[in-house]
Amino acid sequence: MEKNKRVIPVIIGFVCIILVAVMFAQFRIVEETDITGIETAREEELQDMLSSFKTRYEEVEEKLLETQQKIQEYQEKINSNEQASELLDEELRQTNLLVGKTNVEGQGIVITLSDNQEETIEASDLRYLINELKLAGAEAISINNERILNMTEIVDIRVDTNNKYILVNEDRIISPYVVKAIGDQKYLSSALSLKNSGFIDSYTRMGKTVEMNIEDNISILAYSGRKNQLQLRYAKEVKE
Repeated sequence: MEKNKRVIPVIIGFVCIILVAVMFAQFRIVEETDITGIETAREEELQDMLSSFKTRYEEVEEKLLETQQKIQEYQEKINSNEQASELLDEELRQTNLLVGKTNVEGQGIVITLSDNQEETIEASDLRYLINELKLAGAEAISINNERILNMTEIVDIRVDTNNKYILVNEDRIISPYVVKAIGDQKYLSSALSLKNSGFIDSYTRMGKTVEMNIEDNISILAYSGRKNQLQLRYAKEVKE
């Protein structure tokens, strides 16, 4: 009986040692298994994340390059449009100057023709003077502040035997007739001042009153007549 009492604690202690050993072994296996699994899982997860980030980076980089190319294309178009716009604006400005749609100023000459007791100024005298000024390079011309265009009509209107007036751009003008011309002063004045054959000498010999002054700052107003005079009715554009 006593022997059995001694044997039982030993057996129980041995069993306990075995159980503890088994438990430690299981804990070790579980720990190793969990760590390995976690490390493996983290490594795979990190690889997946890295691959995902790499893919996203490549997509973002590609979109960035596309955006930069579009921005460059837009900028080129904007610059091209700005240059085209500037050229069109300059052409429009030059066209408006040539057709008399803007006020202008510059150097030139002023010729004044006046009726006197013996001779009166005719529309033909003004037409001849305008042609001489154009041949001498006048860039802008006016008569009594009426802008002269390529299609301007200068005609005599006779009321009766003793009364007449001149129409310019369909507006009535009377003596004195002040003709302003902007251009190179030297050419303009020389063309009109030729001895014997020039406009001033020729018309002075006829007994008509003509005066010429050279001025550095002449102002000529824009055309203010009827708009239909600036429109072409018969001439059509030829498309190439």
